[in-house]
Amino acid sequence: MRFAGLTVTDQARLDAVGAIWNDDLAASRKVVLDVYRPHVEASIVRQPLVEHRDIPYGEDSAQRLDVFESAYSCAGGRPRDVVAFVHGGAFTRGSKSADGLIYDNVLRWFARQGFVGVNIEYRLAPGAQYPEGARDVAAAIDWITGSIADYGGDPQSILLIGHSAGGCHVAGYLYDPAAGRLPSPAVKGAVFISARLRADQLPDNPNAANVRQYFGDDLATYEARSPVTHAGASDLPVLVAVAEHENRYIDAYGAEFVQRHALRKGKAPRFLQLNRHNHTSIVAHFDTREEELGREILRFAQQECGFFSCGLTCQNRK
Repeated sequence: MRFAGLTVTDQARLDAVGAIWNDDLAASRKVVLDVYRPHVEASIVRQPLVEHRDIPYGEDSAQRLDVFESAYSCAGGRPRDVVAFVHGGAFTRGSKSADGLIYDNVLRWFARQGFVGVNIEYRLAPGAQYPEGARDVAAAIDWITGSIADYGGDPQSILLIGHSAGGCHVAGYLYDPAAGRLPSPAVKGAVFISARLRADQLPDNPNAANVRQYFGDDLATYEARSPVTHAGASDLPVLVAVAEHENRYIDAYGAEFVQRHALRKGKAPRFLQLNRHNHTSIVAHFDTREEELGREILRFAQQECGFFSCGLTCQNRK
């Protein structure tokens, strides 16, 4: 059920802000976080997890990650599949955790379904420009494959999820030769949530200046640097999700990625649009009573990525 658990008043607040989403992104985002914060807080109290904070995966202070795991053991003592998440922030801002809630809520929800959750922070532009975001994802995956077994995770079974700019960095790691290396075979699937899959400088893109700070001033390079250019470059299973009320053009770029993937591979990847949701609520609602997107990702992980956890076999099923 869409907006499950929210009051009629809060549902109306989200619908209202969705209708004017691009007028003031900062103000719109604040409304969403104000609505969801108490629900995420209540879930933390109700179902605490084991959390390991600010583990370094590189030398820079921004190259840190958090690990979330259930206190319960998995059936048969098997290692858990891993969900690795890369946050958004228009390339120039944001962090893996806002007040210990957003984006932690995404990994907490997956940990409750039987995964080990890894929340990845990365270097920001303009200090770290293209393709450094993809290279930070690569370094974080290296850490996971080398160390996640210490936290009960399977180092050879990773689902990689990126939101917004984080989705761009995930796609860069998976597809873009400029990243300088092939992706790890431990990554069994990817989910792009409201991901910026094309670099643009359109005048009504509210984050055009941020895009420029990451991708640079030479617009002639943008096509080659855009993830849509590389759609379908591998056989990796992919799910693309967008919101009804997106930062301008992100929904179109998600659809473009799906179309290009289908033309190259002969079959479209999974694609869904969450009506009534916006660019922030599409992730802020995780670990509340609404689970439609989460359950769709679980089906994808089981059916296309071969994962065994997914809330079905582990003792800590929600």
